[in-house]
Amino acid sequence: MSSNCPETTSELEELAGKKQFLSLMDHAYKYLMRREHSEFELRQKLTRWDENDQIDKAIKLLQERKAQSDLRYAEHLARVRFNAGKGPAMLKKEFNQHRIAPLIVEQVMAEYDGQWSDLAANVREKKFGKAPPQDYKSWAKQARFLQQRGFSSTDIPGFDH
Repeated sequence: MSSNCPETTSELEELAGKKQFLSLMDHAYKYLMRREHSEFELRQKLTRWDENDQIDKAIKLLQERKAQSDLRYAEHLARVRFNAGKGPAMLKKEFNQHRIAPLIVEQVMAEYDGQWSDLAANVREKKFGKAPPQDYKSWAKQARFLQQRGFSSTDIPGFDH
């Protein structure tokens, strides 16, 4: 066999597959450099770049290299949403949309146990001022606002008058 012989078809396919995998990894790292992504979200974004069904292999490698972590994503998301004044129901809904494992959700939510009522009070005060609601109608308006932000009825103080 001469050294000028073209490579066999299988060798060419293997090289093309490696090149496509490296391209897929390159796209994954570009997404992850911008911000954290859940595995579900990253899979969706990489689909357009995956020509040989290599997403599973790429995600596994990213997770082994600690480049992608659903726990880290969930912790980041919880911190951002908590600081933005969002309640636990809204946060759990977002975790569900990103298909975060229930064990991770439980672990991350536990970090905020006992803080939701204080956060709801701060959010209410920021929107409506320090004075408590004077009548049931204004209390109901404030309660609806807090519920829309993801707070449960146990986090919203009752009407005291």
